[in-house]
Amino acid sequence: MTTTYTSYKLITADLSKSLERVAKQPDVERETEYYLSKIGDVKSIDEFFADSRLYNYAIKAHGLEDMGYAKAFMRKVLTEGIDNEDAFAKKLTDNRYSELVESLNFARNGTAATSFDKAQKGVADKYARQTLEQNAGEENSGVRLALYFERMAPSITSGYGLLADEALAQVVRTVMQLPDEFAASDIDKQVATIEKSIDIADFKDPAKLGKFMERFAALWELSNSSDPYDPLAVFGSSSGYGISSDLLLSINKLKLGGL
Repeated sequence: MTTTYTSYKLITADLSKSLERVAKQPDVERETEYYLSKIGDVKSIDEFFADSRLYNYAIKAHGLEDMGYAKAFMRKVLTEGIDNEDAFAKKLTDNRYSELVESLNFARNGTAATSFDKAQKGVADKYARQTLEQNAGEENSGVRLALYFERMAPSITSGYGLLADEALAQVVRTVMQLPDEFAASDIDKQVATIEKSIDIADFKDPAKLGKFMERFAALWELSNSSDPYDPLAVFGSSSGYGISSDLLLSINKLKLGGL
């Protein structure tokens, strides 16, 4: 059985080729062709939500597949945009919602929102990356954690940002060899412990981040040699992420189901 470290290195040694292979999978290729052929004709949020294939593709691309049912919630995210600090997406600690708005910014760009490269090829690239990580997780959840951390960590600026995402926090606890009980301790103390041991600015350096991920892969393998770890506990049902309690509270304040 291939180790976590070996699998991670095989994927990242030539990431562009790994992504190309994923993009050529029949199901991925089929959905991507549909998305790229249709999205440019969408001129409004209503039209976007009216096509379930476009909607499902876009939210999966941004790691939000487990939120597909919450269309009223997602509509509010897209309708309010991110230009105003009071916008709904800006109030959510999870930055995936702001990233979705950046890709399909109807609030800022109106009918031209889908004409930009970020709304077309940009989303397709994100979809391939999400699928790559999901595929890796089917074989080894540690590899999926490593790939996800590698993608997300450069945007993190503090220990609070790491702890706000359980998948990122899991990687950090593994590298620091912290006991499970650590996650239940005072949040400020957790942050202080992490920031004392890790220079978060290093995550912006690809070489330093790579070394960090190699250490994680090796330590993960030692603790999970048979990989009994349940990825659903961290990643959620299918998208790659769990739903935080504050997000569930926000959802419950809206009329869900929608279109």
